[in-house]
Amino acid sequence: MRPNILTVDDSKGMRLMVQQALRPFDCDVNEASNGFNAFFAIERAKTDLILLDVSMPVMDGLETLTRLKAAPELAGIPVIMLTSPADHAVIPQLAGMGAIGTLMKPFDEAALVAAVRRVLKLEPVG
Repeated sequence: MRPNILTVDDSKGMRLMVQQALRPFDCDVNEASNGFNAFFAIERAKTDLILLDVSMPVMDGLETLTRLKAAPELAGIPVIMLTSPADHAVIPQLAGMGAIGTLMKPFDEAALVAAVRRVLKLEPVG
């Protein structure tokens, strides 16, 4: 079955970059613009991995991660946090909160694909 990846970021450009980086692989990529909307996206499709931005309006990545890991039916979904240099104070806390990794922005497509491949098996399309 194709993996389903959810990217949660308030930057449309970042969400598009994730879509583009993962286009060559047989996976579904869904998106949400903040943590609040992420929960609706998770309800719509079984999510195998979440790429979660730390700094977002409405519900930031820290609150989203906390709520995900507190919900027994969602706690098992792996989460990679998308961080920026401005997030330096919270980065050491993320693993203890349940994140399986971090990816520092700006990153290139190869770094993103490598991070996803540490969690999911990605097969080329076709």
